[in-house]
Amino acid sequence: MTIAAAAYPLDWLADWAAYEAKAEGWVRDATDQGAELLVFPEYGAMELASLGGTAVAGDLEAALHEVVAHRAQMEALFARLARAHDVYILAPSGPVVEGGKRVNRASLFGPMGLIGHQDKQIMTRFEREEWSVSSGGDLTLFETAIGKIGVAVCYDSEFPLLARQLCEMGAEIVLVPSCTDTVAGYTRVRVGAMARALENQCVVVQAPTVGDAMWCPAIDENRGAAAIFGPADRGWPETGILAQGDMDASGWVIARVDLDLVVRSRADGAVLPFQHWSEQSARIAKTRIAREKPFNP
Repeated sequence: MTIAAAAYPLDWLADWAAYEAKAEGWVRDATDQGAELLVFPEYGAMELASLGGTAVAGDLEAALHEVVAHRAQMEALFARLARAHDVYILAPSGPVVEGGKRVNRASLFGPMGLIGHQDKQIMTRFEREEWSVSSGGDLTLFETAIGKIGVAVCYDSEFPLLARQLCEMGAEIVLVPSCTDTVAGYTRVRVGAMARALENQCVVVQAPTVGDAMWCPAIDENRGAAAIFGPADRGWPETGILAQGDMDASGWVIARVDLDLVVRSRADGAVLPFQHWSEQSARIAKTRIAREKPFNP
C-alpha cells in the first residue's frame, strides 16, 4: 500500500468553511499521489480553537472546550473524505470530554465510515499538570482491508509494551501521530518510533505538527519531520527509513510499503527480535550484582 504521513501546520481559521477547505485540500493532495492510508498528527484538531476567536484560542481551558464543541462536525468531515476518496484516514487527534474526563483521541476512518478510536494511554507532564488531560480507553487493534493497524499517540510510542501488545495481537503498522514543541521532544518520539519498528519488525508512521501557532498556548511551537520507518532488515532500507521529510517542512511524506515484508521479516529476518522478545524474561530473572572489591595494596 501507499502511506502518507503529514507534517501538518496549524493555521488560524476564519470560519468552519476554511477548515473544511484545508482538510479537503490535504486529503486530495495525498490521494493524488496514490496514498491509501493518510496519517494526521496529534493535537492537529487544536487549530479549531481559532474558531472561537483570539480570547478563546489564547486560553488553555476555553480552547479545549472550543475544540470539543467541533468534534462531531470534524468527525463527520473526515468520514466523508475517507468515503469520497476510498481511503483510510487517521484524523487529527484532539480533546474529547466523556463523563467529565478529558482524553486525547485519534479516530480512524475508512471508506465505510468510522472504524474506531484510540485514546492516548500515557500522558505527558503538560497534559497531567497543566491541562488535566487523562489517559483514555483501552488499546485497540484495527483490522482493516489494507492491514492490521495500531496507534501509539506521541508519548505512547516511547513505552515499548504498548506497541508490543498491539503487534502481538497482529498489528503490522503502528501509527504515531505526534505534537512536540522542541527538537528534543521530537527526537524522543522519533527514536521511540524507530525502536518500535525494529523490535516488532513492522512499519511505524510518524506524523507531527510543524510550525508556530502562537495564538494558542496548547500548540504554540511545533517541531518535527514526518517519516515512515521499518526494521533495518533484508528487503528494507538499511537505515530503516522508508521515507523522511525535512525538519519543520510542511507537507506529505509518502512511501510504498509491502506488508508481506513484515511477515517475512518476523519469520525469517536477519535477526528475529519479534520472535525472541520473550527470552528477555528468562535473562532478567537471573540478574545479579557484581561489586568491586576494596583496593588493598
